[in-house]
Amino acid sequence: MIKKIQISLLSLCLLSISVSYAQWTGPKRKPAQRIEVKYGPITPKNRTDENMERFRNYGLGQFIHWGLYAIPGNEWEGVSARGGAAASEWIRSWGGATAPKDWKNTYDNLYKQFNPKDFDAKKWAKQAKYMGARYMIFTTKHHDGFAMWPTKYSDYNISKTPYKKDVTKEIVDAYTAEGIDVYLYFSVLEWNNPNYMGAEPKTPEEKEKFQKFLDYTRNQLLELLTNYPQTKGLWFDGTWDKSWIMAYEFTYNLEKELRTKFPGIIIGSRFRNDEFGKRHFDSNGDILGDYEQGWERKLPAEFEWLDGNTWDCVMTVPPNGWGYMKDWSGLYTKTSDDLIDMLMHCVSMNGNLVLNFGPDGNGKMHPGEDILAKEIGEWMKVNSEAVYDVRHAGLSPSKLGYFTRKENNLYLTVFNRPVNNIVRIAVPKKSTEVPKTAKLLVDSKELKVVHSDIGLDLDQSTYYDVVLPENFNAKKAFVIKMELGAPKTAAEKLMDAKM
Repeated sequence: MIKKIQISLLSLCLLSISVSYAQWTGPKRKPAQRIEVKYGPITPKNRTDENMERFRNYGLGQFIHWGLYAIPGNEWEGVSARGGAAASEWIRSWGGATAPKDWKNTYDNLYKQFNPKDFDAKKWAKQAKYMGARYMIFTTKHHDGFAMWPTKYSDYNISKTPYKKDVTKEIVDAYTAEGIDVYLYFSVLEWNNPNYMGAEPKTPEEKEKFQKFLDYTRNQLLELLTNYPQTKGLWFDGTWDKSWIMAYEFTYNLEKELRTKFPGIIIGSRFRNDEFGKRHFDSNGDILGDYEQGWERKLPAEFEWLDGNTWDCVMTVPPNGWGYMKDWSGLYTKTSDDLIDMLMHCVSMNGNLVLNFGPDGNGKMHPGEDILAKEIGEWMKVNSEAVYDVRHAGLSPSKLGYFTRKENNLYLTVFNRPVNNIVRIAVPKKSTEVPKTAKLLVDSKELKVVHSDIGLDLDQSTYYDVVLPENFNAKKAFVIKMELGAPKTAAEKLMDAKM
């Protein structure tokens, strides 16, 4: 009976592979009945080792998309993604009537121009430190196949450029020196690799060819982790093609090998799938990896959607620009207020926000990114206590902002200031912990706390009002820190109306 279920599931999953991407906007449905899965999770759902606890406490991270695609900067000969080109880091895949003649060959030779004379890894790392990032993810190789380290398994790498130096090493060393943990992005998919194929290999010749690609991929991953032992984890991309999906036995064994040779390594849910084609979560709904990687440019609306998984959200500044974009005009670019809101949304649900930067071909950040790093950093200097090492508070969501908690301290980051200056906190009537004292992080000013049992019919909550000074002015979100303790008296028990 199990085999029949497996065959049925396999057929269904393979039909849906083409739309099974790393994007979702609601709770994941778990199957009503568990089945036998041979190539499911290798590590437990919630690792409790030091590396994973550090991951859960990061709060804020930085993503850096940098490669040959920084040279075009999302356009070529005056044509950008808004005029028909592919998105910045995808521009090598540009085709059709708007594409320049012999475009792919032109792109594949851009490495001969890559000489970022303004690149300073230490400057990048110091900026990230100022912003408040505790970890960073660097693109060692994107879908174009160009390696940003001197790999011995391909000639298409940084050592063949005019720059010649090992960019990845410079970045890993600089960020590590600043106390920022480093994760390496690695795309499996390679557009210009003759041994790569998107479709499932079927003939003996195709299988032999793709096996060469798989072996090459294994070698590069082992090389990266050997060359840069400071690496805390791997962030995978380009794992959606059917060729990779059908290599589930190989990828399962590769993950086991990586974990055996590099104990403590953190691998997200994007790396592989089970034998039924299920990515991120196997056919029983169990997470494949150490944390959930599906929140790309989106956020969960409810804490329960996460089902207790460790997770992070990677976010762009323009609507969907990862690599360098020369021209931000005409696009909505996220403000520091937007991003701080997203940051607190994430940490209030036990997640991290990872903000993407796309440096140009000379190694300089976009001026808009420089501004955001400064503004976020200034805010974090005052309010990071509500961001780092915190957890979901377990209270009903507030229309005023986001709750986070650390030990017996409750934080409310206020984005929507009430016009009457009364910040009302709803607490379950049976709670043994309620706000006892309150102060503003910005100036440590003590605030008045009043118990307001307002007596709504059938209401399961009681209320504590934190009173803001009328002369308190804030141009950005501000944090109220409350110390929790036992209530002085139980909430009033009144007779509810009979209806």
